Amino acid sequence: MTIHHDWDKAEASRLTTLQMPKMAWFMGEASGGKVTAMPLSKRLFDVCFATLLLLPLSIVMLGVALILLVAQGRPILYSAERMKSPGDSFKQLKFRTMLLQEDDFGATGAHKHWRITPIGRFLRRSRIDELPQLFNILRGDMSFVGPRPPLREYVERFPAIYGQVLQSRPGVTGLATLIYHRHEDRILADCRSAEATEAAYYRRCLPAKMKIDLIYQKHRDTGLDLWILLSTVMIVVSRRDERPRRRGRR
Repeated sequence: MTIHHDWDKAEASRLTTLQMPKMAWFMGEASGGKVTAMPLSKRLFDVCFATLLLLPLSIVMLGVALILLVAQGRPILYSAERMKSPGDSFKQLKFRTMLLQEDDFGATGAHKHWRITPIGRFLRRSRIDELPQLFNILRGDMSFVGPRPPLREYVERFPAIYGQVLQSRPGVTGLATLIYHRHEDRILADCRSAEATEAAYYRRCLPAKMKIDLIYQKHRDTGLDLWILLSTVMIVVSRRDERPRRRGRR
């Protein structure tokens, strides 16, 4: 995703003023039957594929790190707390794409666009900024495919939903990322203040993404994961601004 959060620094009073989004229309899906944990075969695929990619991409990451060090200075990496299970957090890694600012938090709406550096803009478009997450995958914090890792704030507010969603390890890409993140970018691009961005993300984007995450959790299998991964690569390479459609699956 191209959303950067650092709500760790946000004042609790500001977060609690947000109106709870209306989610009763799909709460029933969060209380379905028992869901199995990530299969061993998926974990083996993650480890093998991440190791294979690191061989050539380590040179790319080293080059990007040197460029960022010269052009932007330290820190080179952006690290933020995310949840990999309802009670377990980790540090998600990305290349830093924005100018530093004290007390920064919230989604990247139009009010933050001036902070995205020229290099950062390219890294975001190409998804190169997410390459350090290969190390998150090797550590077992993330998978290639799964729901995007949520903030602790969301997990604590919607424990029933995330208790099911996080049966899958968070992913670098996923069904919600694939079909919704460009629409999310358009929504947030209209937000001219931090307050407007917070409200739009919390009330409009978050319910839609949780709904899609629940759908993925309900229908996940190896075929779906491979389709999501391949479709993500195709979109990044071709820069198509459209949602792919999976034929033959209902």
